[in-house]
Amino acid sequence: MQRVRPRQPIRADRVRLARLPLAAAICLAVAPPVFAQDNSQSQDKNQQNPAAAPAAPSKAKTLSTVTVTAQKREENLQKVPVSIDVLGGEQLQELHVKSFDDYVKYLPSVSYQTFGPGFALIYMRGVASGGDGNHSGSLPSVGVYLDEEPVTTIQGPLDIHMYDIARVEALAGPQGTLYGASAEAGALRIITNKPDPSGFAASYSLGMDSVDHGSIGYSADGMVNIPMSPSAAIRLVGWHEHDAGYIDNAVGTRTYPTSGITVSNAKNCPPTPDLECTGKAKKDYNDVDTSGARAALKINLNDDWSISPTLMGQQTVANGNVASDPAIGSLALTHFYPEKTNDRWIQAALTVEGKIGNFDLTYAYGHLKRNQEEYSDYSDYSFWYDTLAGYGAYIYDNSGKLINPSQFIQGKDHYTMNSHELRIASPKEDRLRVVGGLFWQKQVHNIEQAYMINGLADSLAVPGWPNTLWLTEQQRNDRDKAVFGELSYDFIPETLTGTIGGRYFKTDNSLQGFYGFSAGYSPSSSYGVAGCVTQTPYHGAPCSDFFKTTQESGSLGKANLTWQITPTKMIYGTWSEGFRPGGINRRGSLPPYKSDYLTNYEAGWKTTWFDNRLSFNGAVFHEKWKDFQFSILGANGLTEIKNAGQAKIDGLESDLNWAATYNLTIGAGVALYHAKLTENYCGFTDTSGTPITYCPAGTVNPLTGDVVTGPQAPKGTQLPVTPKFKGNLTARYTFDIAGMEAFLQAAVVHVGERTSDLRVLERGLVGNLPSYTTADFTAGIKRHGLSLDVYINNAFDQRGQLYRYTECAEAVCAAHGVVPQYPNGQVYTVMTPPRTIGIRLSQEF
Repeated sequence: MQRVRPRQPIRADRVRLARLPLAAAICLAVAPPVFAQDNSQSQDKNQQNPAAAPAAPSKAKTLSTVTVTAQKREENLQKVPVSIDVLGGEQLQELHVKSFDDYVKYLPSVSYQTFGPGFALIYMRGVASGGDGNHSGSLPSVGVYLDEEPVTTIQGPLDIHMYDIARVEALAGPQGTLYGASAEAGALRIITNKPDPSGFAASYSLGMDSVDHGSIGYSADGMVNIPMSPSAAIRLVGWHEHDAGYIDNAVGTRTYPTSGITVSNAKNCPPTPDLECTGKAKKDYNDVDTSGARAALKINLNDDWSISPTLMGQQTVANGNVASDPAIGSLALTHFYPEKTNDRWIQAALTVEGKIGNFDLTYAYGHLKRNQEEYSDYSDYSFWYDTLAGYGAYIYDNSGKLINPSQFIQGKDHYTMNSHELRIASPKEDRLRVVGGLFWQKQVHNIEQAYMINGLADSLAVPGWPNTLWLTEQQRNDRDKAVFGELSYDFIPETLTGTIGGRYFKTDNSLQGFYGFSAGYSPSSSYGVAGCVTQTPYHGAPCSDFFKTTQESGSLGKANLTWQITPTKMIYGTWSEGFRPGGINRRGSLPPYKSDYLTNYEAGWKTTWFDNRLSFNGAVFHEKWKDFQFSILGANGLTEIKNAGQAKIDGLESDLNWAATYNLTIGAGVALYHAKLTENYCGFTDTSGTPITYCPAGTVNPLTGDVVTGPQAPKGTQLPVTPKFKGNLTARYTFDIAGMEAFLQAAVVHVGERTSDLRVLERGLVGNLPSYTTADFTAGIKRHGLSLDVYINNAFDQRGQLYRYTECAEAVCAAHGVVPQYPNGQVYTVMTPPRTIGIRLSQEF
């Protein structure tokens, strides 16, 4: 079971000095998620004697056009009847966006839980059940795309380094007809800059930063665009980044009550029969190194046809853990065994674009390989089960002597994903327009998880796997086929447009392999070695003890009516559907979980004002979430997925962008959500997997025979993870100084309070995540393509809580009043990084 992967202190006088040049910027506010601006900043330099000359009229800056491809064709953002947040390439650079965590905070419609680099669960519009996002869990409800290709694996999306990126598009609400199962609640699209045959271009960026309570980080990025002929070019991009650590693995001990054995993580301690030293204590131990490259080629075969192959790869090595244990310190924990992830992926993509008559034809192919190796401390599980249930009495060596029962995990995940999409689009100028196509995708996930104990008796270990108490060796396959299309008709040209869309799909999910203990440890099990029906090995495991499949087919719909009231003001209404396929539980003895569906009713507006100096967009919506999938940590720390019942989400999303003066740009984005259960969550289903929603005290669980005391979450319970309010405010002020373009920038993000779990008992044990506000400031100068800027992120060093979790079932690892050192149980918190002061030099050629 993968758990969370979840800096020299800065002197106070240095911090005060860093704030001085930026203090003025905070009153201006900050640079918005969808603000695209004109680059021409300088005043008229031909005016030699401004004092003698008559006053010149002030220049008016306007908002430039933002082009998106959310509807599978290039369109002006202000003409697209979809709630979209866009971060353009300039904004990504100005806001120092380098990774997923950096850009997602500027997208009000997006919430997330992070387990460390490359391990994130993304939610949009409050469509979040929380729970555990573990191996072989539900497919994500939000799809992430790199250009045309999906890059969302079951474990989570690729954490792509954000350099030489054209824009990020966040499409809120179900995008089922055009994007399918991976976009039940929305879609995130990362659009890269493409090769340009028209001329040579190059850029680089060098940066260094210092993290409070931590150490030093640095980064280096570069790009070159080389025309190979008038019709072909290649674009090469490379990057390396070192993120400084700031979490301390503090020196500490743990004594197991059953055996009396003590474990210490100190580097130098005298081992005794009752003391084991692991030497894993270290300051700032959660540093991260990321390296990668992208090579893209574009060949214009003629005026109508082009081919664009791309190869992109990245490796992220993350040490330690991004979480802290409040009982140890605000940025500290005490762990005893190796903690590290090595996430390597490579994606090959091919896009062919052309015309058949006056119709646009696009073929997009993607092939993704991702390999993750994980090493995790899992001794909390051992300690709490030993404390509450005497677990340590069953852990001994070959002589029968009790040993240190601490568990640690060695895991390997291998993903392959192949996708094909062929679509055709009629001319966007036609009164009747159509976009349609075919989609096929297959994802294979090979799972290997070895739960290990040093010195474990051979009779307790899984055969062929020394020291392995529990082994998971499984293969999961997810297939998706679809036919999709949308048809639009201008009832009144350039004024009133109607759109209908649909998608017919077939999905197929299977899971096969081995999971469980050896027969010596659990001889009566219906799984593991005791459950083997044959002795034929499976991928190195003793056997395959289960094989299950589930298939389904269905359709999704969409209808939209758009009224372009004036050329700059539009309103729309949309009904749309999204879904997420069901699947097989990792614990093969459980029934499959069913698909969940989301139905969206939305009214929105896109407007610009004052000669295109201000834009004001937004949407209000009501969504119904049916039979939603809910993941929990069950027995043996395995994820269990069940359908939970019904919920609804009401909300408002809005953004405002304002060219206030020629020098000052201001933007804001907000999202308000009210998400709650509309039926009881009882915590169990009937024998067919349908959720039971009526369960007063005394009701019998038909799957286990247990008598329940009532619903685990009653009707009206707030859905977890998503705050009721999230917003950001940004401002950028530019001015000339000594012949250079200078700027001051501020960015403020607020995230409201969130609940940690759907279930009332577990929510009370783990606790809520309080609201927080962070502020980032930047100042810099630029001349002739060379720029230098200094910045301070999280200027007031806020400990914003992103995620809270335990290493085993909350009722065990978060038990109150059991262990004096942990009066409220052992609950970990992932927080925003501490205050970071940095400098960056960049140049464009």
